[in-house]
Amino acid sequence: MKVTNEDRRSFLRKAGAAALAAVAAPTLLKGVEQPGVSPVYPGSDPFKMKYAPYFGMFRNSVGSDDPIDHIRFCYERGFRAVFDNGLMDRPVEEQERIGAELSRLGMDLGPFVLYADFGVTSFVLRDPEIRQQIIDLMKKGVETAKRTQAKWALVVPGRYDERLERDYQTANVIENLRYCAEILEPAGLTMVLEPLNTIHDHPGLFLTGIPQAYQICRAVNSPSVKIVNDIYHQQITEGNLIPNIEAAYSEIAAFHCGDNPGRKEPTTGEINYRNVFRFLYEKGYIGTICMEHGISLPGQEGEERVIAAYRECDAY
Repeated sequence: MKVTNEDRRSFLRKAGAAALAAVAAPTLLKGVEQPGVSPVYPGSDPFKMKYAPYFGMFRNSVGSDDPIDHIRFCYERGFRAVFDNGLMDRPVEEQERIGAELSRLGMDLGPFVLYADFGVTSFVLRDPEIRQQIIDLMKKGVETAKRTQAKWALVVPGRYDERLERDYQTANVIENLRYCAEILEPAGLTMVLEPLNTIHDHPGLFLTGIPQAYQICRAVNSPSVKIVNDIYHQQITEGNLIPNIEAAYSEIAAFHCGDNPGRKEPTTGEINYRNVFRFLYEKGYIGTICMEHGISLPGQEGEERVIAAYRECDAY
């Protein structure tokens, strides 16, 4: 089984590519000492929710690719979480630095990608060799989580098998996830399954909708197997966002966001993110909302527009 996060991370690389050509601003916030310091920027009080930028999202503003600089910049701008789809590929020393800085600032790390190979059938099969590879990967994910203080790890359970009835595939996914849970539960790490849209972005994948993911999580029946609800994908797949969040809420442990169409920051498309965020706030949600989207404007201007958009949507 080929295990790669390359496809999963390609979107974020494209989103940050334009920033490399811009003139970088001086690195900021080198002198931040303790959580609770006065914000450098007007209106930079903490957001109500834990919106999580990805490393590199504010490259022009930070002036560096160092993840520690990004963490400090995000903290000063009011964010209390970050995320990194490529976390497992970072050197161990860098993972430890990330974990230490997040701990120092009291910030959360959104789900890192543990498995997301869009090109192969894997979880849908009852294959001893594939199952062992999945188990070994779970163990590696636990070690990454220990180094980085991560609470959640993201899994996309691969493609569907055109030669096997869907119900058998569902049963196999459930069985494989139970093996995963035996490893993750003692470590306190929660796997979050991500349904993705097959209409626009990822044709051929097994897991596509929130109701389907809910059914699987209920069947696995483990606190370490839950859902990450990517609002961008689910707007395309099924819409009816708030009622579907409500119906599956007991099995949702994390969120991703991005507007549609275009997959840019909130306020650029059709989704009323202020209402969605208000709903989550009133539900008492305290997890992360990963900002897995592009930026509508180039350079530092675009980065400031992203922050302003979240301020607008956080004003309820």
